[in-house]
Amino acid sequence: MHIAIAGNIGSGKTTLAGLLSKQFGWEAHYEDVDDNPYLNDFYEDMQRWSFNLQIYFLNSRFNQILEIKRAKKTIIQDRTIYEDAYIFAPNLHAMGLMSTRDFDNYSTLFQLMCSLVEPPDLLLYLRASVPTLVSQIQKRGREYESSIRIDYLKRLNERYEAWIESYKLGKLLILEADHYDFPNNKEHMGEIIDKINAELHGLF
Repeated sequence: MHIAIAGNIGSGKTTLAGLLSKQFGWEAHYEDVDDNPYLNDFYEDMQRWSFNLQIYFLNSRFNQILEIKRAKKTIIQDRTIYEDAYIFAPNLHAMGLMSTRDFDNYSTLFQLMCSLVEPPDLLLYLRASVPTLVSQIQKRGREYESSIRIDYLKRLNERYEAWIESYKLGKLLILEADHYDFPNNKEHMGEIIDKINAELHGLF
């Protein structure tokens, strides 16, 4: 089975993936942040590096999905291939940080990849307000994220909401990140586990 977590920067995807991996015995596949050769450059000069970064992520996530398909176990994935194509790349294009030529090239490649892969069996969407995102980003203290602007996060949130509203590829569970302190509150984590069990196995 393939479970995926979607959510804006700082919504808690990696933390939740790790906790659910332990709880259910699922294998976690994380976003390639530490080894990403473009992230630092991107945050310093978005216009120059936006296409390179998005192609890197697309390639990385396509490979992840192929691995998930080959695996004979349940895998939980931190961020999906869809978020890059429906949220991050169009946002960069709309902000004038990715040319129309590059965006069209990227979109064509994404459509081709999508035709070759299956969507997740369950998508968990971590919905978080901008203040929650800012607080989480500051807490983890990644240097390259210190320059992320609030209006950038707000634009991404708007695109996430529009995408989730139209998501029809499979089961979807929306989790309100503002209301859950899942890393530190066992009751909150228990609630999330119950909701996931209900989606996967139905209510008994």
